[in-house]
Amino acid sequence: MNDRPLAGRTALVTGGAKGIGRACCLKLAQAGADVAINYLTSEGPARETAEEVRRAGVRAHLVRADVSSPEQVAAMVQDVTDALGPVDLLVNNAGVFHFLPHEETTLEVWRQTMEVNLTGSYLVTWAVKQSMIERGFGRIVNIASIAGLRPRPMSIAYAASKAGLIGLTKSLAEALAPHNIRINAVAPGLIDTEILSGVSQNQIDSIVQSTPLGRIGHGDDVADAALFLLSEQSSFMTGQTLVVCGGRVMLP
Repeated sequence: MNDRPLAGRTALVTGGAKGIGRACCLKLAQAGADVAINYLTSEGPARETAEEVRRAGVRAHLVRADVSSPEQVAAMVQDVTDALGPVDLLVNNAGVFHFLPHEETTLEVWRQTMEVNLTGSYLVTWAVKQSMIERGFGRIVNIASIAGLRPRPMSIAYAASKAGLIGLTKSLAEALAPHNIRINAVAPGLIDTEILSGVSQNQIDSIVQSTPLGRIGHGDDVADAALFLLSEQSSFMTGQTLVVCGGRVMLP
């Protein structure tokens, strides 16, 4: 069995410096892909992730861009193409999260959440899809959330953005399937990343208690699912949302 099934492919991971994004970068590198690591503010962690990618024996390329800016996204994709070649594999991971009651979910919070989580994924996908269509190959994974499937009152804007991302995944997957472009989503539950800084220990404990597998997730749990969806092991899957949450949400 080929232990580097993605050799010769170019991957772009948005929000790739830390957490789930970093885990995806490393899994892709271990599978043989050259990896472009997008970041906005976390330059130090992004450089550390790039070094880890290179230690896997593949090329790494850092690219700073705000995924909610059309101009910066266009420049990012051109930069990656010049450095590593056209993007074959895309992970739309960049996102923001606000754990707030409805009284504090301001229009500013709503707009920022939508612009990064949903519009950002749209912009990056639109920036790479024409090249994918021309080459007859593309694999895209959108990092959604179980909040998009089972919303909660403290994550109104976030849940709406992730539900929209799941809808985008389904609609675009059907539209681009004739071009050999597969698009799927991963919907994580609570994952051990810096996002937990906004969640109290009591809330974490309550979530663990309601999780059949009795723990929170790790970045590798999500990255393994993303790698599966980007690889040909999932060759008959498109438009799907793979839930990685320890059983907190069980779909029929």
